[in-house]
Amino acid sequence: MYQTATDSNNVTADSSAEATPASPQYAEVAFPLRVAQTFTYRLPLALRDDARVGARLLVPFGRKLLTGYIVALHAELDPGVEVAVDEIKDAEELLDAEPLLTPEVLDITRWISDYYAAPWGEVLKAALPAGLNSSIDQILSVTPEGRDELARLSARHLTTAKARALHFIAGKTETTLRALAREIDESRAAKVARDLERAGWITFAHRPKSGSARAKRRKAARLLPPEEHRNGSARALTAAQHRIIEALLANGGEMLFAELLESAGASASTVQTLERRRVVEVFARDVRRDPLANAALPSTDEFTLTEPQSAALGEIEAALAGKSYAAFLLHGVTGSGKTEVYIRAMRAALKQGRTALMLVPEIALTPVFSRRLRAHFSDAVAIFHSSLTIGERFDEWSRLKRGEARVVIGTRSAVFAPVSDLGIIIVDEEHEASYRQQETPYYNGRDTAVVRALKERAVVVLGSATPSLESFHNASGGKYRYLRLPHRIGDLGMAHAEMIDMREVFKESGRHQVFSDQLLAAVEETHARGEQSIILLNRRGYSSFVLCRSCGERIQCPQCDVTLTFHRGDNCLICHYCGHRAPTPSQCPACRGQFIYFIGEGTEQIEEILRKRFPTLRIARLDRDTTSRRNLYEHAILRFAAGELDMLVGTQMIAKGHDFPNVTLVGVVSVDAGLALPDFRAAERAFQLITQVAGRAGRGELAGRVLIQTFHPEHYALRHARAQDYEGFYQEEIRYRKNLSYPPFVALASLLVHGEDLTRVQASAAGLRRALDKANTDRSCRILGPAPAPLSRLRGEHRIQILLKSRSRPRMRAVLDVALADAEATRECDLRAVNVEIDPVNLM
Repeated sequence: MYQTATDSNNVTADSSAEATPASPQYAEVAFPLRVAQTFTYRLPLALRDDARVGARLLVPFGRKLLTGYIVALHAELDPGVEVAVDEIKDAEELLDAEPLLTPEVLDITRWISDYYAAPWGEVLKAALPAGLNSSIDQILSVTPEGRDELARLSARHLTTAKARALHFIAGKTETTLRALAREIDESRAAKVARDLERAGWITFAHRPKSGSARAKRRKAARLLPPEEHRNGSARALTAAQHRIIEALLANGGEMLFAELLESAGASASTVQTLERRRVVEVFARDVRRDPLANAALPSTDEFTLTEPQSAALGEIEAALAGKSYAAFLLHGVTGSGKTEVYIRAMRAALKQGRTALMLVPEIALTPVFSRRLRAHFSDAVAIFHSSLTIGERFDEWSRLKRGEARVVIGTRSAVFAPVSDLGIIIVDEEHEASYRQQETPYYNGRDTAVVRALKERAVVVLGSATPSLESFHNASGGKYRYLRLPHRIGDLGMAHAEMIDMREVFKESGRHQVFSDQLLAAVEETHARGEQSIILLNRRGYSSFVLCRSCGERIQCPQCDVTLTFHRGDNCLICHYCGHRAPTPSQCPACRGQFIYFIGEGTEQIEEILRKRFPTLRIARLDRDTTSRRNLYEHAILRFAAGELDMLVGTQMIAKGHDFPNVTLVGVVSVDAGLALPDFRAAERAFQLITQVAGRAGRGELAGRVLIQTFHPEHYALRHARAQDYEGFYQEEIRYRKNLSYPPFVALASLLVHGEDLTRVQASAAGLRRALDKANTDRSCRILGPAPAPLSRLRGEHRIQILLKSRSRPRMRAVLDVALADAEATRECDLRAVNVEIDPVNLM
């Protein structure tokens, strides 16, 4: 086996698939590990004809067997690589008759690997639905020869490791290598098992571990044609047999077995008799696990488009007709009808015989959009998000791969959907930070969608009421074509926004108030009119932290550099980063003082206050705590839309994408904490959040009102959000970015060194900085750090951050690549403890 750096391989995954040699001898394999290269294996004769690029291959890796992905096939070794042929290991087993990874997915994952400096194998793993990446169990079974050998052994000979292993395996129908390792010395289990296999006493097989994705199969029955009926089948049929045949005929000749018996009111023996007479056939049928089974679908009434909608749709359809790449930024105020433009653009792509992909930022938005798409496109719609069961995700992915579904809606990972002939990609709420994967492999789903559209000559539409500064900057510079929807449907006015200065509220009352009198009065007036309201606080839990008023001790997470949040419902303190839980203290753990003070508010406390103040209101709270179980969020949203609830209280998940015509009041309890974060995007996020939640009010015929409580009413993000003035905010924020050299004016990379030993982390960060300085020969990069990350300890690991800025993206990548290679070669830094993020959206 030898290593082949992916950067040195000049054959792309796409071209490899087209130029596969007739009889490849070697497979280039990528592993879902943090390694920056691929590995080459010899293909045994039995695998050479069936091996395909994109299939999974089981291969030896060190002392283990690992599943890798074939990314290239070679008839012979690269003559430039100096390696002895006998050093190359043989592959063990081909796991897929048909490749799981399409050429399109291989191509876009290769781009992600190159652009984001991410291991290709990890990206490939992320591109497949959960369950298809399950690890492999090595199954051991005794052979007849092994039983004969065991019979020859006397009890006193069962003390050796081989004899004990053979005895253990023979006592099971089959067992795993893991189970054997627990029975005998774990370090010797693999060697002992191989020795037994070479002796012919056991066999090895490989099988995905339980819980892996597979098709769901159920017993079914179907009618056979008359020519297959056996002699004697013309005998008179019983009444029950007649009912079986009539039920099958009424259902197209085929039914699930249980449904057939229930429909015909017959027994299984009746069907078995017909099966013996070859009148029916009993078989196992794949059954689709439909995420929208029995879901109520909205109406599909056609709306007359406004002039701006018609103009925007016309430009998108013209680009589709040209069948070449085009990128649009659809900037429409909340309630301007962006979704209707999306649906009609997707319909235009389908009319051309092409496919469509729609990305939404959060699982919370998929129920509404997926129902709407299903109403328009029927079973042609497939759904992708992590809240689905493993079986549902596998079924939806399989339907796409077979071409049965031609429209995809999903969250970030849906960008890897195995569709071909892609016509259009819609990225809704394109500004959302949740499009960024916050764990390895790091990538941005929005930017990946743009590149996938470019590679597949498709149209991509980025839609938002509050575009990211980068996207608006690209549109201003002509990189994207700019489409504007400046008004709400029906010429409805935007909600009237007011700022409530909580400093003045404190002066008047002389005490801290969660709700101002003005906001409480507005809630009362709104519901007296039979209208609905939304109350936003982007912080869950009951109290933000716990403080001892005797000694000032704050109760912190033992694993993270953050305070624990009090959750009254669970009666405990919880870390929102690592999940650590601690009992609610009755005294200070430091000084044993009795004066424990709970500070700050979360959505749990907000809900409690409102329920006490307005006992007749029907209130639902929506945050990660209340929606942890599947369908709870969807159920609450549908009840609110139907008027069965009067008020929603929640975090940002209630702020976007929803259309509630009876909502006339939105109250923002506070966004001040978000403005204070040490992140250059803090103001942008606050502006977007307030503008989005304000857009939930006044979407019907009734006027809307937005009340924003803050201690910083003079902040420019809040001023422009109150005025619903995106352009004004953009001009002010873009000047700040330019003056301080932040994106979109520079390329940015974050290197986060982490580990449990602070001294080693500091030494690694210092070594990495030296390597960066050495590589930065022309000073084209500005290097900041190393310095403690804003969250300096997380999940038990210390975190030190280095930032790179450069006006030349190619130079920044060159400096970064050279420095990482040098740091690894000189052992200045363990790269396994370094997270590299290109274009980070969160510097916390």
